[in-house]
Amino acid sequence: MPDPISWEYAWPYLLAALAGGYLLGAIPFGLLLTKVAGLGDIRNTGSGNIGATNVLRTGRKDLAAATLLLDAAKGAAAVLIAGYWGPDTALVAGLGAVLGHLYPVWLKFKGGKGVATALGVLLALSFLVGAAACLTWLLLAIVFRYSSVSSLTSLAAAPLYSWLILGDLQMVQLTSVVALLVWTRHAQNIARLFKGQEPKIGKS
Repeated sequence: MPDPISWEYAWPYLLAALAGGYLLGAIPFGLLLTKVAGLGDIRNTGSGNIGATNVLRTGRKDLAAATLLLDAAKGAAAVLIAGYWGPDTALVAGLGAVLGHLYPVWLKFKGGKGVATALGVLLALSFLVGAAACLTWLLLAIVFRYSSVSSLTSLAAAPLYSWLILGDLQMVQLTSVVALLVWTRHAQNIARLFKGQEPKIGKS
């Protein structure tokens, strides 16, 4: 293990964690997988999103599952790699990964909704918190069949889970920021929900 980071010289590590997390998070797996599979640009399909839910609208459940796993894995990888230098760098890298997925430089900062990546970050930071958020998503998806409802609720609950399970203020702060970012990217989904126009999981 490396020597503990001195707060006096912590900023280079934190900056590197943020940048590294961002670059990992900015890998657009949904776009890459659908292009390799000969389905064209996923941004021209359904909601135009690059995430697993929109990939599912192509009818390729295998690609949707792969997108989901890879988007979650890149968030988890960012946390685990940066965690080698301590919990602070892990938290910053997790935030960077979510930002990278939401605003990837390669796609003119027009990325996905960040849910899978955020859940991957949570699982890597605290398996119990991440598992609680994932279970919340799954239960709501089964009951309501709206990916947006499941996503928004599970991430909104993450700060509460972080406090009840860990009692860690930094984790609460991170999950709150992540939830706010993801909610902001779901503005159109929220509007469609109020209008009764939001498509259910598996529907175009």
